Amino acid sequence: MYFFLSNLSFIDICFSSSIVPVILLNTLSQDKSISVGGCVFQMFFSLVLGAAECILLAVMAYDRFVAICRPLHYSSIMNMRFCIILALIPWTVSVIDACIQVPLIWRLPFCKTHHVNHLICEMPPFLRLSCIDPWLNEIAIYVAAGIIVLCSFFLTLVSYIFIISAILKIQSSRGRRAVFSTCTSHLSVVILYYGTIMSIYLQPRSSHSQEVDNVVSVLYTVVTPMLNPIIYSIRNKEVKNCIIKNFKILEKTDKCH
Repeated sequence: MYFFLSNLSFIDICFSSSIVPVILLNTLSQDKSISVGGCVFQMFFSLVLGAAECILLAVMAYDRFVAICRPLHYSSIMNMRFCIILALIPWTVSVIDACIQVPLIWRLPFCKTHHVNHLICEMPPFLRLSCIDPWLNEIAIYVAAGIIVLCSFFLTLVSYIFIISAILKIQSSRGRRAVFSTCTSHLSVVILYYGTIMSIYLQPRSSHSQEVDNVVSVLYTVVTPMLNPIIYSIRNKEVKNCIIKNFKILEKTDKCH
């Protein structure tokens, strides 16, 4: 679990580092322009990191499934070699996806305007700037979103169906609560992340609203990476104990000074 949490933390740090400075600069600065290279860079890495987090959440759901439904075989199934393979899958798939999607976007002729009414360089706003019908790009986005987002969501859903059925078989209510508490953090992150990313990439172009898209983009690129460590810290007993222990050490150090 902590191996995959460290991977999730790394993705969130990279996500925030590549998105938040640009949003702050566009908010505070008079010059809101961005170079073509900078926009391509941001679009590529936001796609890679967004898709990687999406798949990683499904991998983490599988980890919880094995831990709860196959506890005696957990160490043999989730060995380090298999964990590394599972951690590499999100990065491999997301890089392949970005290498297909980004060149398809930038082959479009943008003759309407060079003003992008969006906080960051994402694909949907650029489709509206195209002089030609971007039907090929829309198909590519829906196929990629269907494969990555919906498949990840389906795998997560199936994992939790088995997890819930296993929890319901536990006789004591205390035991059920103890087991389910190990999944609540992940479940909270899954609902928040999949809900926002689906509303961006699985909507028809005609139903997109600029204001709503901007809010949703901030939610999954800024708010979710910020909330992830808070959610996992609050719900995780070991992390809470570690934080309390460090606070006590700090208090003792202050008193000594």
